[in-house]
Amino acid sequence: MARSYVHEARKRVGPRRPRIRPIIERLAAAHPDARIALEQQNPLELLVAVMLSAQTTDVNVNQVTQALFRKYRRPEDYLAVPPEELERDIYRTGFFRQKAKAIRGTMRMLVEEYDGEVPRRIEDLVRLPGVARKTANVVAAELGNPQGIVVDTHVRRLSQRLGLTRHDDPVKIERDLQKLVPRDEWGRFPHLLIWHGRRVCIARRPLCEECVLTDLCPASRV
Repeated sequence: MARSYVHEARKRVGPRRPRIRPIIERLAAAHPDARIALEQQNPLELLVAVMLSAQTTDVNVNQVTQALFRKYRRPEDYLAVPPEELERDIYRTGFFRQKAKAIRGTMRMLVEEYDGEVPRRIEDLVRLPGVARKTANVVAAELGNPQGIVVDTHVRRLSQRLGLTRHDDPVKIERDLQKLVPRDEWGRFPHLLIWHGRRVCIARRPLCEECVLTDLCPASRV
């Protein structure tokens, strides 16, 4: 995209900060059902589901965890079976050996250091084996204590298209969004972008003519 066109497009929609509240409000109205797609009933199930979701779809994870969460109800349950058994139980999520190793390591740390409970703080969550910042952000936000903004592929792509960031690095994108998005919206904002990215602002075929953000988006073709 020509630099002059990008400059003109940004001038047309205006600065980032005044646009962020209308963006949130319009997306919330358009996607009132926006929420995490992973099915889980408690903090432990949430943590495991998010760990399993790497490099696979939420639909696939939900299919696997239906049986998994009936079998494994406590951290100790994941440690009571041979590693090979857990690997078989999560095989369909892909990268099953690495994921099984990470899950067992996390369960061991939960038992030994956190009384079997999933911690709420980002600094504690990222200590768990296999839990990077993105996973920690998801878990903390879903447990009602968002301490950052989740940046997945949809959030990165839409943040760039909306002119909310010029970065590609998720860490730098998160910093840009934290400066713009009100703190009380940190948990909901990623879900709004994710659902809008799946339904309207599709990567290869954005439906700009159906988008509620047309006049707020410098990438809009309408």
